[in-house]
Amino acid sequence: MDLTQGTPEEKKARAKKMMLWFGIISLIMSFMGWTSAFIVSRSRPDWLKDFQLPDAFITSTVIIIVSSFAFIAAKKTLKQNNRQGATLWLLITFALGIAFIVFQFKGFQQIIDLGYNFTGPTSNVTMSYIYIIAIVHILHVVAGLICLAVVIYNHFKQKYNPENLLGFELAATFWHFVDVLWIYLFLFLYFVK
Repeated sequence: MDLTQGTPEEKKARAKKMMLWFGIISLIMSFMGWTSAFIVSRSRPDWLKDFQLPDAFITSTVIIIVSSFAFIAAKKTLKQNNRQGATLWLLITFALGIAFIVFQFKGFQQIIDLGYNFTGPTSNVTMSYIYIIAIVHILHVVAGLICLAVVIYNHFKQKYNPENLLGFELAATFWHFVDVLWIYLFLFLYFVK
């Protein structure tokens, strides 16, 4: 397909989608770098090999997976021209995003309760990696929540309809990426010791 063909709107949509994917690829490379550094650091003598992730991280993983299904339901109902249903699913997605962050911080508190802080004399390199990886991911969830807030605002302004979903789809793509990224990070931190 020739990227120079199509209406100006189609070209603009392709450009926005391409920019989003460039951003996603750069984020993947960043997180791959951090997880690679995690693997290399496992040979350190002070590395914790028997640490289990907090239960709150498991709960947050379930929450973010459910949030992706809620976003899918929002899109499906909007395509059916069910604006009220789409509103409900968008608000549920937003609430689940907030709940994910809350449970991430509960997980940090569980780590602190075990005696491991991010820095200082009670810190540990293993826990510092977990803090950094999780906090940077939380920042991306916050970015996703901002995108979702814009989608909700535009939805209330009736910007989206079954034929015009570009902003909605861009936000959904980013949200699903953040979801899949956390699943990868959770499984990585859970199984790679």
